[in-house]
Amino acid sequence: MIITYYGLSSFKIQSKQNGSSQVIINPFSDKTGLKGPKTDAEVLIIGTNEKYITKKNIIEKPFIIDCAGEYDVEGIGVKGVETKKDEKQNIIYRIAIDGITIIHLGHLNKILSSEELEELSGTDILLVPVGGNGVLNASKAKEVINQIEPRIIIPMLYKIPGLIFDFDEISNFIKEIGLDPTNEEKLKITKKDLPQEDMELVILNVK
Repeated sequence: MIITYYGLSSFKIQSKQNGSSQVIINPFSDKTGLKGPKTDAEVLIIGTNEKYITKKNIIEKPFIIDCAGEYDVEGIGVKGVETKKDEKQNIIYRIAIDGITIIHLGHLNKILSSEELEELSGTDILLVPVGGNGVLNASKAKEVINQIEPRIIIPMLYKIPGLIFDFDEISNFIKEIGLDPTNEEKLKITKKDLPQEDMELVILNVK
């Protein structure tokens, strides 16, 4: 499996066991100050109604998931759980791919309830907002991470050069979480590569 980060809350997840199927999460417009993803995908996942989210740059016609529920597409299992976020939509997605469980917290801005937490057991990789300004800040992100106890943490929604939104620097989160990060262009991983004891922090460079 390969995970690529585009900035904001947008990722590409490529399966290596299901005919190289691709999942795109929360693709965005170039009006954000970043270059939004322009690629094909079998599955397109949207978990927020932020105005900058757009489907128009996704080539072909993917299966679109944009509401809570359970789905099985191209051998990829997806479960969406809606969380309350003021007046804005937020859906947490649990994605099972290549034997690995990924949780994308979307634009979460609060500690998880016991009911929400039950849906997130057995998390291998956690995609977590850390930049504040309407989403979890560094300290709240740490609390949520301690609730979920993933094997690998990948932060998102933090300050990136060119981005028009005023998120906190990633350094705030690195200091708060107290882990030495590994920087990667992409995360290439299989189930047997997952850490068995210590939690790992991976910072993905923006594509």
